[in-house]
Amino acid sequence: MKMDVKEICKALHLAYIADRFEEVAYETKEQFLRDVLALELSFRQKAKQARLIKKAKFRELKWLKDYEWSDQIHWPTTTSKEELCDLRFLEQKQNVLLFGSPGTGKTHLATALGLKACERGHEVRFFRVADLVAQLEEALKDGTLGRLKRQIDTCELLILDELGYVPFQKQGSELLFHIIADCYERKSVIVTSNLEFGQWNRVFGDNRLTAALVDRLVHHAHILAFTGESYRLRHALSAVQSLPSRSVER
Repeated sequence: MKMDVKEICKALHLAYIADRFEEVAYETKEQFLRDVLALELSFRQKAKQARLIKKAKFRELKWLKDYEWSDQIHWPTTTSKEELCDLRFLEQKQNVLLFGSPGTGKTHLATALGLKACERGHEVRFFRVADLVAQLEEALKDGTLGRLKRQIDTCELLILDELGYVPFQKQGSELLFHIIADCYERKSVIVTSNLEFGQWNRVFGDNRLTAALVDRLVHHAHILAFTGESYRLRHALSAVQSLPSRSVER
């Protein structure tokens, strides 16, 4: 029985060639076959990237190309901007800790690094810390904690945003501790926080648990300190100052 191109592609699980092969220029048989297969591979990679980005559940999509690098970022001797953006830390299962006041670019950088990881085929999970703790507590109550932990465990990069904004009860602190402890030397964690380590006991409410948590995060970590004023505030003030004086008076 003779099959058409679409039927053959479907049987071979080639999802994109059937609708695109006519776009490929023909010079030689080998060149045509190579370019058609390369087209299939390219579309598969793009589809995978889209799935990984959706699965990561970023709050916003923010890219490295749009990031405003500032001299107010204090770099450790353990890494550089080039190494960070090349995701060397991810290859070596190291952590990245971003500290500074709200609005200084921590979340944008964490998100952009996560998106680049997705583009390279890595599984990423993004959580605002307060939301993750709430999910963990709800899962514990519902008897689905094991399932949630397995979902998190599949990722290669865990991003924990805004640690320090909301204090936790003992149960929530312990659940978050176990999530981070399970990552130790197995995958990378990016944390953004407006609090220095010495203030984390305000959030976790237990000095020993806080010390154990910090110990696991800091080992194999690159710590960046963000200083200066809020980007959002600066841009808002700049926008106001650029308005005509008559508009400002109104």
